[in-house]
Amino acid sequence: MKLKMTLMAAALLATASAWAETKDAEKWIGQEFQPSTLSKQQQLDEMKWFIDAAAKLKAKGIKEISVVSETIDTHVYESKVLAKAFEEITGIKVKHDIIQEGDVVEKLQTSMQSGKSIYDGWVSDSDLIGTHYRYGAIIPLSDYMAGEGKAFTNPGLDLKDFIGASFTTAPDGKLYQLPDQQFANLYWFRADWFARKDLKDKFKAKYGYELGVPQNWSAYEDIAEFFTNDVKNIDGKKVFGHMDYGKKDPSLGWRFTDAWLSMAGAADKGIPNGLPVDEWGIRVAADKCTPVGAAVARGGATNSPASVFALTKYVDWMKKYAPPQAGGMTFSESGPVPAQGEVAQQIFWYTAFTASMMKPGLPVVQADGKPKWRMAPSPHGPYWKEGMQNGYQDVGAWTFFKSTPPDRRAAAWLYAQFVTSKTVSLKKSITGLTFIRESDIKHDYFTKNADKYGGLIEFYRSPARVAWSPTGNNVADYPKMAQLWWKNVATAVSGEKTPQAAMDNLAEEMDGVMARLQRAGMQNCAPKLNPKVDPATYLTDKAAPWKKLANEKPKGETIAYDVLLKAWKEGRAR
Repeated sequence: MKLKMTLMAAALLATASAWAETKDAEKWIGQEFQPSTLSKQQQLDEMKWFIDAAAKLKAKGIKEISVVSETIDTHVYESKVLAKAFEEITGIKVKHDIIQEGDVVEKLQTSMQSGKSIYDGWVSDSDLIGTHYRYGAIIPLSDYMAGEGKAFTNPGLDLKDFIGASFTTAPDGKLYQLPDQQFANLYWFRADWFARKDLKDKFKAKYGYELGVPQNWSAYEDIAEFFTNDVKNIDGKKVFGHMDYGKKDPSLGWRFTDAWLSMAGAADKGIPNGLPVDEWGIRVAADKCTPVGAAVARGGATNSPASVFALTKYVDWMKKYAPPQAGGMTFSESGPVPAQGEVAQQIFWYTAFTASMMKPGLPVVQADGKPKWRMAPSPHGPYWKEGMQNGYQDVGAWTFFKSTPPDRRAAAWLYAQFVTSKTVSLKKSITGLTFIRESDIKHDYFTKNADKYGGLIEFYRSPARVAWSPTGNNVADYPKMAQLWWKNVATAVSGEKTPQAAMDNLAEEMDGVMARLQRAGMQNCAPKLNPKVDPATYLTDKAAPWKKLANEKPKGETIAYDVLLKAWKEGRAR
């Protein structure tokens, strides 16, 4: 009798808890999760599924989990708002840490080396897809959703709606990570300045072509020179034709690994990444999976003429055309600078900064709240050819270690699905502007408000959203190899080494890491380095590594922004 009464009390308690959680779900749906691509009833049905799934884990003693992601607006919203919503709706507390991207990579590397995951769930860049596939420490979500995690996989997840899933799929065809946020690396410019007749006339008189969106690096350089040294001042303020960052810091590495070499044209043709030579300059064998070298002497392109050109231009432009403080700034410090109203254009600008560029009262925002700036595809260097990677896109995606206890992993998987669910994703997209779902991008809200975002909506509604791609599968160990970039690039920024010497050393160190991975072995596709030969053996005008061009500054080419926007609206990437 006593046992029966205890069971009845437990059942009543569970019913009362579920009722309270449903009421909390209704509150969050009404007050926070609007607009949504779902009706309020569909949202409530989805939340009831989360409540029921969480109840199974709470019955096993799961009360709290910990997850981590990098510091961007989207993740701050998740940490401060969505984690609280998840706790109130499901009863499972989430400690959602927000740390610098370099720290995320470092902690992830520590977890891989120790065999024990520090967090239950991670938002790590899809740039690590090659690493995850080769080491075998990360759960392939395709297997998890069909097996162990089936009972905890939202029937309304709708994987086909995720625009970045192709980037989180490994060579084995399996999905390893679930996209949580993504943003592209584009060109940013002051459309109001570019439209001024006096400036347009002055530019054309000097350079012989129209002031417009630069299509190649020659035009970008001309425009940078023009605003810095010819225009000099606008509305009584000193202006600069370029913005960048150059502090010796892990973020300096992203400035290059995020496709700067392929924007110059250093890689092979291939979408989403160059094959056999990718945007890091790493060559893979005929199996499209086994890395064989980064140095030109092994068939790679990290220290090729195009790569050296890319580093040279980066250093020259920052010193000649950017604000003096740029060289001492990190990625996050430099991000808000164009919003201060002194920068004419930026070749390497992340759309993650869009929200910070839209705040009322900024010098770059009109009185009606619309931007004075626009975004466009970044121009390409002289080595670039049609069919090569267009540009970089960051895809932060949920990642889970095999070493995480199953019930904790299931709870973290629930939270990952919650913050990417259709119930919340449209509101999250409006807050952080880091789209992951096609249904959100196409929603009427963004149709009505497209002119507030300076071209972002048109970009994500065009094929460009997949033509811009993250680091691909050629990189065998992202944490180990990414840290080599910033240290070597910094020697060129400081003048300690020439760009050629800096890239030679980088290529040598990358091959050194791959040689160690080759000796140690990996679960899949370990590197197998080519022997070193005379670099001239590989340099050619038919494929990467490309031989040096006789003329690295062809005539500048620009395009009117309206023409470019029309291409996006008509379904073309360019």
